[in-house]
Amino acid sequence: MDKFRAFTTQVSSSVTPFAARSQQWFKEQTGNAGEKTELPHDYVELETRVDALKVTHQKLLAATSQYANEAYDYPPNVRESFQDLGKSINDKVLLFFVPLGTHTHILTPSFPQVNLLSKATSAADAQAALTAPPSTKPQPKTFAHAIARASLAGSQGIAMATPQGSTEPDPLSQGLEKYAIAQEKVGEARLDQDEKIQGRFLAGWTTTLNQSLKSADKARAAVNNARLNLDAVKGKASAGGKHEESYSEPQRRAIEQAEDAFVEKVDEATSVMRNVLDTPEPLRNLAELVRAQAEYHARAQEILEEVSKSIGDIQMEQEASYRKMRDQ
Repeated sequence: MDKFRAFTTQVSSSVTPFAARSQQWFKEQTGNAGEKTELPHDYVELETRVDALKVTHQKLLAATSQYANEAYDYPPNVRESFQDLGKSINDKVLLFFVPLGTHTHILTPSFPQVNLLSKATSAADAQAALTAPPSTKPQPKTFAHAIARASLAGSQGIAMATPQGSTEPDPLSQGLEKYAIAQEKVGEARLDQDEKIQGRFLAGWTTTLNQSLKSADKARAAVNNARLNLDAVKGKASAGGKHEESYSEPQRRAIEQAEDAFVEKVDEATSVMRNVLDTPEPLRNLAELVRAQAEYHARAQEILEEVSKSIGDIQMEQEASYRKMRDQ
């Protein structure tokens, strides 16, 4: 019986404060509560700053989380087959043999590796190489990679359609081939950027949101509970219009204990919120985001400037040949 009484006393002591807080909260919501204990001004300012930090993390993460989605810039109108996605540009472009009468015309890109097409000795072999089952994982579905695949398909289609007996490769086919290689490099640079952003920005900001800011929310909830409990104790003591000077000694002790608990929770939450606001981690993560973007755009610019010059040289040669032919 004594054990049962001890158990019921323990349960009652844990349930009663919760019931009192709930009742106090309901009174406040319905406008029937008495005086509400005010939070310190500095504490309220910290709450406002933490709320702003939390909203900032939520909004920016909602936008930048796309960096974890490989196909975030993949054109929705592009329809590529499994074969299209089966091989990289490297697999398709290195040595492309097209028979031209009694000679073999060789398109030799500036890429250094040898691949499936290097074994082709006829147009049929080349076509078989292009449609062979992929030996590697499907290619990335990015905008740049899609442009690369479309450009290479056009280059090879034009090259294979070039009349037999031609002694020079088609200029447009050459230009498209160079552009395809460049666009694949741009696509790979974009994927490298995305990987860096995921590891150096998204991971950090997600941790701050899910751990640090949640800790602040938990500490603030404890303050609110302590405040509700304090006001509930005060309200119970003042029931019937009693003034503070007429409180009983047990009522005074209960109020003092509730006040001490409230002050303790305010101090704890203040410390937690200051730590969240003062940590340099979010700004460090933001710097990494910007650095990854800057490196990608710089690399893309370098690649495109190089291919622009190469295609420009081909264009100038074609223009000169065209003028010479027209003047004859």
